[in-house]
Amino acid sequence: MDDVDAVQAQIARNMLDSGDWVTARLDGVVYLEKSPLKYWLIALSYKIFGVHDWAARVPVSLSAVILCWLVFRMGAWAFSARAGMYAGLAMATCVGLFLFTRFQIPEAALATTIALAMWSFLRALDPEEPRPALWAATMAAAIGTGLLLKGLIAAVFPVAAALLYLVITRQIGSRLALRDAWRRLHPFRGILIVLAIAAPWHVLATIRNPPYIDLTMHSEAGQYRGFFWFYFINEHVLRFLNLRYPRDYNTVPRAYFWLFHLLWLFPWSVYFPAVFKLSYRPVDRAGRMRLLCLCWAGFLLTFFTFSSTQEYYSVPCYAALALLIGSAVGDPPERLQPWLKGGRIALAAIASACALAVGWILTQVWNIRAPGDISRALIQQPIEAYTLSLGHMGDLTLNSFAYLRAPLELAGVAFLIGAVLTMRGSVAGSVVMMVLFVHAARMALVVFDPYLSSRPLAEALNRAPRGALILDNPYWEFSSVVFYAEVYHGKRVLILNGRVNNLEYGSYAPEAPRDIFIDDADFRQRWLSPDLYYVCVEQPKVEHLRQLVGGGAMHTLIESGGKFVFANRLVE
Repeated sequence: MDDVDAVQAQIARNMLDSGDWVTARLDGVVYLEKSPLKYWLIALSYKIFGVHDWAARVPVSLSAVILCWLVFRMGAWAFSARAGMYAGLAMATCVGLFLFTRFQIPEAALATTIALAMWSFLRALDPEEPRPALWAATMAAAIGTGLLLKGLIAAVFPVAAALLYLVITRQIGSRLALRDAWRRLHPFRGILIVLAIAAPWHVLATIRNPPYIDLTMHSEAGQYRGFFWFYFINEHVLRFLNLRYPRDYNTVPRAYFWLFHLLWLFPWSVYFPAVFKLSYRPVDRAGRMRLLCLCWAGFLLTFFTFSSTQEYYSVPCYAALALLIGSAVGDPPERLQPWLKGGRIALAAIASACALAVGWILTQVWNIRAPGDISRALIQQPIEAYTLSLGHMGDLTLNSFAYLRAPLELAGVAFLIGAVLTMRGSVAGSVVMMVLFVHAARMALVVFDPYLSSRPLAEALNRAPRGALILDNPYWEFSSVVFYAEVYHGKRVLILNGRVNNLEYGSYAPEAPRDIFIDDADFRQRWLSPDLYYVCVEQPKVEHLRQLVGGGAMHTLIESGGKFVFANRLVE
């Protein structure tokens, strides 16, 4: 589990330990920016399986499986069993779903709630549906659940897509059609269902973290305005306007945000030209589903075009795109055949080029030694580079691939198989290629573990005599130390020069612990005292600490992945 994931896992563990399921906390500091359901699900997994890193990943894994099954069912209902199968496969084997379920974000679960809301909306309106009220209630329940996963966008996206669909199909412009849609959707009852699911936590979080209502429309350091302001104004409104403080995030350039979907939906994105040639006239169930998918994906992508955005923000529209791809590939009319053939040719060419690129890299690194772990061959970028979710990709160097020979070999085989099968006209080639490629990527992540995770440091601390623990800089740089170091479970750790980013706002709360944030002077005083202290620090910061306390006072306990644990005296 890497350091960012461990933050989420530790919050859930803290909830389980404290019994406070309303207010998230890290190291005793309130952490108000995220909705609670992902923490509740992780804590429930701990309750069932015990506190393990793999147990923390169970909710994300299940969400991905349910999402793929749901896309299959939606495609089978709207198009055919064959088209549903291809839609589900496109969802399950695309690059984006694999990448953005490697760390603890709720996007896969959010995508599931939005997909369920969209399907429920269409089924409630379907003239052949015998139970529209049930599906209308399911839509509302999905939206309410989504609000507890990701906040207001879980309601904004499905409601906006549904309204856009009703406008395009002229069900809002016609009084008779609007009356029928209103009768089938039961909006007032739906609002009550949404509130029954989502309102209790929001109300409790506001009451327990006053001030209650603050509508200040600017964000600054040193001010604490309670849960309501931070969650709704700072995290929703000001983040959308790119005015949020603290500025611990970045935004993907608009053109890249759109173009990246050729990668996130790869290898199925080669069939996008065929998708554009589909009929979107709402004259039958298939046409209505395709039109709704267009409204769904179109609104979401447009929304984030005008907002600050990360690479993974568009995950909730993958299901819509997968359904359109499944419709095009599964039951194509004759006029789509040339476009599908062109997609297969393009995929075969891309897979062949990737296989050649992998082969060239292997020839360049075959005789390069790979001592220690991969951190020795990586570069350290400026801190701003890591404000995007895939920022660590820029750490790679050519020599670093010497540590990745086995994953590269398997990836090369995957691309070769994909190229050969696709040239023979088999769509299954995409599936086989991606299954092997995903396994190669998993092998590569294992190699990266010492660099991304601090577990070896925690294991060394578990074996060492107990002392006070200091983390240099932001908490999440070494949050997996806190998760894995059982001897420090339930104890406060000190954070050196780390009153920044996600913990900064909560640190100004009236009940926040004041003694966990220390500066250089505090560190020097503690380090040179008779008490035993440990400090976790990354390689670039080591020299600064040596200058503060003198090199002779820094005794190495362990080094792993470019990270160190030092003690202020020799320990056995």
